[in-house]
Amino acid sequence: MLSSCGDSMSKFTLIAGPCAIEDDVTPFLIAEKIKNICNNLNIRYIFKGSYKKANRTRLNSFTGIDKSQALSVLKNIGKEFSIPTITDIHESYEASEVSEYVDCLQIPAFLCRQTDLLIEAGKTGSLINIKKGQFVSPETMRFAVEKVRSTGNENIMLTERGTTFGYNNLVVDFTSIPTMQSFSVPAILDATHCLQRPNQTSGVTGGDPNMIATMCYAGVAAGADGLFIETHPNPALAKSDSASMLQLDKLEAILDNCISIRNVIKK
Repeated sequence: MLSSCGDSMSKFTLIAGPCAIEDDVTPFLIAEKIKNICNNLNIRYIFKGSYKKANRTRLNSFTGIDKSQALSVLKNIGKEFSIPTITDIHESYEASEVSEYVDCLQIPAFLCRQTDLLIEAGKTGSLINIKKGQFVSPETMRFAVEKVRSTGNENIMLTERGTTFGYNNLVVDFTSIPTMQSFSVPAILDATHCLQRPNQTSGVTGGDPNMIATMCYAGVAAGADGLFIETHPNPALAKSDSASMLQLDKLEAILDNCISIRNVIKK
């Protein structure tokens, strides 16, 4: 599946799935539903699911199911639906192992400056999606791109997911889209994490899913090459990021509008 994941990004792309692989049933339901939507709308689809959540605020927060089980779910989704898959890695040693199960590797926002992690990810030859840190300017993301390119890997995407505003909020500067595209890489808008409300006193990150459609439309209007959306059939029951995920049955209408907006700005 690597070739399909690393092809030209001229086709609008959706990276979507649950925040975490929380069982071996729900991810398949989500993948099938989204694949059908993307086929109908001519959108390139990459299934996303974190096999491990390594940066939870509270010690007792859900971090994932058994590692081998979660990675097998990702691999089997790719095979069953013939779609590329992506998951996060957090430490350098994970890159080569995890790339045996998925087509694309994602560098979390908090780790976008970790040189060894970026280089080891690049060495796999996989498509590398680097999330822009909440503390990083879009201009300086070129250095993260350079680190991956130093391995000879040109399959790189950058994802905007908001910038820290005080302690408990994020804001999106949509000029980051063309800025990051100027590095000759696709720029994706993460329309769910950019609405998170971190550092809550409860130790559980909040969110504002009612604004996901607004962020999607704004990102597409700004020229984003694709969207990143975490979604779940019943977000309230999700074991991770339940406050910020999009309810799955709302996805198709949003994407339909996004394609209409994209068609207008491409004229």
